Amino acid sequence: MSAVVQDGRVLRCRISTGRHGALDGPAMQEITEALTKLADQDPAGPDGVGAVLVHGDGENFCTGGNVRDFAGAQDRYAYVHEVADIFHAMQRPLVNSPVPTVAAVRGWAAGAGMSVALACDLAVGGSSTRMRPAYPGIGFSPDGGMSWTLPRLVGAARARRILLTDEVLDAEALSGLGLLASLVDDDGVDDEAAALAHRLAQGPTAALGRIRGLLGRTWESTLDEQLEAEADSIATCAGGPEGTEGLTAFAEKRRPQFH
Repeated sequence: MSAVVQDGRVLRCRISTGRHGALDGPAMQEITEALTKLADQDPAGPDGVGAVLVHGDGENFCTGGNVRDFAGAQDRYAYVHEVADIFHAMQRPLVNSPVPTVAAVRGWAAGAGMSVALACDLAVGGSSTRMRPAYPGIGFSPDGGMSWTLPRLVGAARARRILLTDEVLDAEALSGLGLLASLVDDDGVDDEAAALAHRLAQGPTAALGRIRGLLGRTWESTLDEQLEAEADSIATCAGGPEGTEGLTAFAEKRRPQFH
């Protein structure tokens, strides 16, 4: 079964398999290819993608890589490095996606699963959702960009505490830290995440992509550079079809129909 399915304007990506939610190696390569293609798509086209939904197919979102395979590798350095490279090839286009990304975090997001959840724009969780770095538990340091995304999301001091103590974050803590955009009943996680992804996918795709770009560069930009980028971006939006529809709808006192 394919790990990538387009559902209307939403690209559904299954990153894990099985009851425990092990990271799916073949799926990663399929997802990488699909996410990479988004950079060249026409978001306004009939087959355009307006949002990405990342999910698992078991009780847990994703509990990371196969530790038994790590332990059984003849050359552990070479094997783990190769797995990390494949994982990172998927994480790059996920973080740099031109459209919003949503994670349906049911159950555990541990190790690489936590890295994937942190890489998405918005995560939906349930009362039993848990996140844990998990890497220190097997004597590893993190991969998947966790050491890059986590401090940007929660601050450097909290990131140190979470990573160095291998802290388990429950749903309440995740919500308080802003790592969950919404918290629903466990049975409603998948439906809520899908509804959010479809809602975003019907929005102004180009504008949302520019918002993602502006947010992504803010840590490396000066205020003047950011203001210049914002001026160029908002003017580009105003001169494009989405801005035209938005302004026309405002004048006509109706909801805009971007797609």
